[in-house]
Amino acid sequence: MRIRTAIFGVYVVASAVGFVVLMGLVLRDVRLRYVESMRRTLGDTAAYLAAYAAPAAAGEDWARKLASLPPGTEVLRVFACDANDRVVFDAAGRDVGQAYARVMFGGGKSASENYSVPNVAIVNNELRVFAPVRLNGVLLGWVGVGRPLATVNEGISAARWRLVGMTGAIALVMVVAGWWISARLTRSLERLTLYARQVRDGRVPPPPRSRAKEIAELSTAFEEMRDALEGRQHAERYTQALAHEVKAPLAAIRGAAELMDETMPPEQRAKFLGNIRSEAARIQQIIDRLLELSSLEARKALGQTEAIDAAKLTAEAVAALRPACEAARVTLSVEAAAATLRGERVLLREALVNLLQNALDFSPAGGAVTLRCAAEAGRISFTVEDSGPGVPDYALPRVFERFYSLPRPGTERKSTGLGLALVREIAHLHGGDATLANRPEGGARAMVWLPAG
Repeated sequence: MRIRTAIFGVYVVASAVGFVVLMGLVLRDVRLRYVESMRRTLGDTAAYLAAYAAPAAAGEDWARKLASLPPGTEVLRVFACDANDRVVFDAAGRDVGQAYARVMFGGGKSASENYSVPNVAIVNNELRVFAPVRLNGVLLGWVGVGRPLATVNEGISAARWRLVGMTGAIALVMVVAGWWISARLTRSLERLTLYARQVRDGRVPPPPRSRAKEIAELSTAFEEMRDALEGRQHAERYTQALAHEVKAPLAAIRGAAELMDETMPPEQRAKFLGNIRSEAARIQQIIDRLLELSSLEARKALGQTEAIDAAKLTAEAVAALRPACEAARVTLSVEAAAATLRGERVLLREALVNLLQNALDFSPAGGAVTLRCAAEAGRISFTVEDSGPGVPDYALPRVFERFYSLPRPGTERKSTGLGLALVREIAHLHGGDATLANRPEGGARAMVWLPAG
């Protein structure tokens, strides 16, 4: 399970439980609030009627005054009880002679108001409120008003549905916000994962930044770890590589030098001297290329960049290799689209020259090498194609490794094996990449793509 899904799931479950409990209490409280509001209104009405029915003198039948009121039995029912709580008047004419209890039924701590009054009763789904009738401080009886609770059910139901609708909208907003929060929390971790994989693949991207202190510290720790590991591995890797590559030329030089101590014809001596010079030049070339690659790998960013015309860049690279192509009787052609990129001109020119040189080395006499530049979807690609034998399948995954080289057709000699490694390092430094594949029609196709500037 992804951490984003886990965070979101816990958030949704916790929110759902809280919402269910809260809505249960709120929906229950809606009825109690409506009933309480109705009780207050009925209490005011009962108090008014009690004052209206109060007699002016002793012995007056005060309950008869209530008979002159409109019945209104569908909404309000007016009734009167004597001092012994027995009904002496009922506008609905149904409960005369019965005894009413003035004790509240229901309520409790979950009610909107935890009232406890002796003049309220809920009987047969009817709310009754009483008000005393007195003469000179003596209790004569009670005037009551009753209203069926069913008359407020429609309002209660509508209020509940409004609450459910509003709660549903809030819940939807909270779900969306929860997904956004979980995505924000995990996005930095995903960027750190991508950064680690890019470092694994040999690229040197900038470490991801974050406003979250913990993520920023983790990113810094990753960068420091990468620097420390690369620092230790860098010296070991290059020392071993240099020793391995220089071993063969040194052996050839030593062998030629030993043979020259003996008496030999001048032409053989000249041949051995030529071998010594050739192998010494090869050692020098390996050291120069190795220092150049090491310098590139140590850089974390480009230096002085400029806007570069891609067509002019390809023309410069082709001009540098044209004499060698003519000497090898290889046709060199270029197809460049109008495009602009930002970078270091010297490095990009060197990358293209290396690709062209590699293609030339594997092209037979009478073959062709083509350099194409194309602009596409926010990036610029440089493609070099040759008509050589192509790259063996076993070598394709390793062509960009340092010191990995294939024998050149005809001479069977190998290069330093650092050219393509330099090309890929230059591409990575510019935020791009390099690939090499075989063409279906024969030969190889090397491509470098860079972000458009």
